[in-house]
Amino acid sequence: MDFSFSSEQQMLIETLRTMGKRENFKELAAQIDSTGEFPHHLMKKYAEMGLLGMTLSSEYGGGGRPAIEAIIAIEELAKFSPMIAAAVFESNVGPVRVIDIFGTEEQKKSIIPGVCRGELSVSVSMTEPEAGSDLTSLSTTAIEHGDTYILNGRKAFITGGGYASHYLVYSRFDNIPGYKGIGGLIVEKDMPGFTFGKQEEYMGLRGMPSCDLIFEDVVVPKENVVVKPGDFRNLMLTFDIERCGNAAMCLGVAGGALEEAKIYAQQREAFGRPICEFQAVQFPVVDMAMKLDAARLLVYRAATGAGQGLPSIYESAMAKCFANEMVVDVTNAAMEVYGGYGYSKEFPAERMLRDGRAWRVAGGTINMLRITMASLIFGRRFDQRKGK
Repeated sequence: MDFSFSSEQQMLIETLRTMGKRENFKELAAQIDSTGEFPHHLMKKYAEMGLLGMTLSSEYGGGGRPAIEAIIAIEELAKFSPMIAAAVFESNVGPVRVIDIFGTEEQKKSIIPGVCRGELSVSVSMTEPEAGSDLTSLSTTAIEHGDTYILNGRKAFITGGGYASHYLVYSRFDNIPGYKGIGGLIVEKDMPGFTFGKQEEYMGLRGMPSCDLIFEDVVVPKENVVVKPGDFRNLMLTFDIERCGNAAMCLGVAGGALEEAKIYAQQREAFGRPICEFQAVQFPVVDMAMKLDAARLLVYRAATGAGQGLPSIYESAMAKCFANEMVVDVTNAAMEVYGGYGYSKEFPAERMLRDGRAWRVAGGTINMLRITMASLIFGRRFDQRKGK
C-alpha cells in the first residue's frame, strides 16, 4: 500500500498551487462570495491545462486519467473555494461520467469533446420537491410516444440550472412503479417546453447556479436515453463517483480552513506572544489536522480503488459521510481560532464554514449514507417504507 504521490500527481499539485498564487484565487474566492457570480472565465484556462474531462475517455477528447487525479485537483482548488473547483468537479466526476460510461457513441461524440473544451456542461437532475433521499419516488415522467418520450415534471435545487447546456434528467418511464421504472435521459437547454425557476440563494456556495427545472410536454428523442429503466443499479453506481468528488470538495474546504487558521495563529498575539504557543489553540488545530487526514485516507481509498472504473458503494458512502461531518468540525474549529474575527466577513473562516455545510445534504444526506452502509454491513436491505 503506497500513500505517496507519483511524480505526475505531485506536479499537478504544484501546478495548481502556483496557479492559485498567480491568479490570486484567495481574492477571487472572496469576490465570488460577495458578488454571487460564477467564475466563467476560468473555463478556458482549465481547458487549456487539461483539467476539464481529465478522467473522460481519450477517444472523445478526455484525458483518460484515473479518478484519483481529478480528486486531487478538486481538493487543491477547493482550498480556495468550491466555486473555483466547480468546473473541474462537474467535468470529471459529474453526470458527464455517466454518459462516458453508459452513453451511446452518438451521445459521447456530441457532448464529451465540448465538455473538455469548456464549451458544454452537463448537470445532474435528480431531486424533486417531494423526492430527495427517496429517489424511487420520482414523479417526473417520461411517457413513450413513437420515437420519442414526452417528459413532464419538476426538479428542484439543480446545480447548474439555467446555465448548463445539457441535463441528465432521471425520470419515471411509462409510469412503471418502484425503482424498475427509473431511468435517465439527456435534455438540452433549448428544447421547447423546458424552462427554469428562479435562481436560489443559499447560505453558502454563493456563485453556484441552482434552480428548479420545469418540464411541460418536452419531446425527447429516444436516442437521448442514457440509463434505461430497470438499470437503477447502474444509476446508483455512477452516483458514487460524484460522491467521491463531493468528499474531495470537503477535503479542500477543510484544508483551506486549516491553512488559514495556522497562518492566523502565528500572526495573532495575546499576552505578548503568538496564540499558536497556547495549548488552547494547539490542541484544536491538531484535532483539525487529524480529522482532515483521516477523511483524506478514506476519500483517496475510494477513488484509488475505483481506478478508471466505478468506486465501491461502501467505500464512497463512508468517505462522503465522514468528510461531510469532518468539514463542518474543521471549519467551525478554524472559526474559533480566529476568535471574534472569525465571525467577520473580512476573514475567510465564516465563508468556509458556510460553504462546508452544503456538502452534507448534496449528493445524498449523511443519514441516508448511514442507512446504505448499514445495509452493506448487515447484508440486508432496510426498507424505510415499512410500517406505513
